[in-house]
Amino acid sequence: MSKYQACSRRRFLATSSALAAASVVPRHVLGGPGHTPPSDQLNVAIIGTGGQGITNIKNLLKHADVKIPAICDVAEFWDNSNVYHRHNGGRGPAMEAINDHFRKAGSEGTQDCAVYVDYRVMLDKADKDIDAVLVATPNHVHAVACMAAIRAGKGVYCEKPLTHSVYEARRVAQAAREANVATQLGNQGHSSNDIRRAVEWVRDGAIGPVRQVHAWRGGASRMTLTERPTETPPLPDGLNWDLWLGPAKERPYHPAYTPLLFHYWWDFGSGSLGNFGCHTLDTAVWALDLEHPMYVEASSTELNDETAPAALMVHYKFPARGERPPVDLFWYDGGLMPSRPDCLEPERDLPRGGGSLMVGDEGAILSGVWSASPRIIPEKKMRQYEQPAATIPRSQGHHRDWINACKGGPPASSNFDYGARLTEIALLGIVALRTGTTLHWDGPNMTATNSPQAEPFIHGHFRKGWEI
Repeated sequence: MSKYQACSRRRFLATSSALAAASVVPRHVLGGPGHTPPSDQLNVAIIGTGGQGITNIKNLLKHADVKIPAICDVAEFWDNSNVYHRHNGGRGPAMEAINDHFRKAGSEGTQDCAVYVDYRVMLDKADKDIDAVLVATPNHVHAVACMAAIRAGKGVYCEKPLTHSVYEARRVAQAAREANVATQLGNQGHSSNDIRRAVEWVRDGAIGPVRQVHAWRGGASRMTLTERPTETPPLPDGLNWDLWLGPAKERPYHPAYTPLLFHYWWDFGSGSLGNFGCHTLDTAVWALDLEHPMYVEASSTELNDETAPAALMVHYKFPARGERPPVDLFWYDGGLMPSRPDCLEPERDLPRGGGSLMVGDEGAILSGVWSASPRIIPEKKMRQYEQPAATIPRSQGHHRDWINACKGGPPASSNFDYGARLTEIALLGIVALRTGTTLHWDGPNMTATNSPQAEPFIHGHFRKGWEI
């Protein structure tokens, strides 16, 4: 028995051949001094405990009124030593993180927490013990996991992008509205005061009518492969590969697919645009009320049917909205950058790591990747600008807003109605790229009017038994 298989007295071994091994845990948190009574507690189950999943677990447990009664992952252990997370993932490390939190809080023993391999079994077996679900799986599983939770009547928080296809985004948002469940997309910058200030500046007319937006993600792609690997190494212990594939087409396991690298395989992710678009496009989409582009065109370095290109540029054309003019929005990644704006001082540079630039008739607003540190440029204009009164309610925190919404409070600001719109815009760039045409987009009817060959990329693929 490994150290990861002995993390909790309430869990059974979960192996790759078993769909689930779990003990249903009743709610029994007592009220009283220092304790949250059951009536005020939100029980959040976790689907996907990789690096970002465990980061979310740690953030949720900062809130005294949240309990995690169940976790689910297809792997016992994910080695994240070569990715940006500072901790490993999987069922074992997730339970370690949960138990470590309670040890540091002075609690004796471990938290009662059921452990599952298949989220469908978890939602069935532990239904009465779950109020809400957080989804942090690879992108291609987002929609099917979200839909299962929504159909079970649970509030849902899902990491970005919300889905792997435009059709999935539309369906998930519709289902959440109809079920009236509380939702939140995991684009954390949306809850910052920074993005609120930038949106208020635009609405205040600080830079005049905005006609052009540039957004970029710097750095080279992590993906170097352009074809599927032919080797078939053995499965790691404790990994259920069939469940990892979920709705995707069958293929043998290879470590080139996961963790993290799934973002750059078309069957599982949508490149840097899918990975970072919901962060970096957020300021402009919110400030300018962007929804359906009229057309989208894309160009890239060498393109193939398996992996995202090393560098990509996308041009979206949005129509006028009332008195506001049409907007040209440009995306760049893989080291591509927008031209230097005339209003940026000679001694300043655009941030190489990524950011966004909204260009108006009377200046521009420059922000970082997560809508961070917005500044009006030139700096002289920023110093002279009289800040408007706050008109957008300030956030209590990205997870906190969702927790409050699950408990009957106001909707979180990046709920699935907004999150699906943001995701669709990002993913339409991928549809245009893979279709190889200028995509004329009929948003309300979810159709490329000039390109029937775009339909498979709009809709996505669902393996039999995984349809939504």
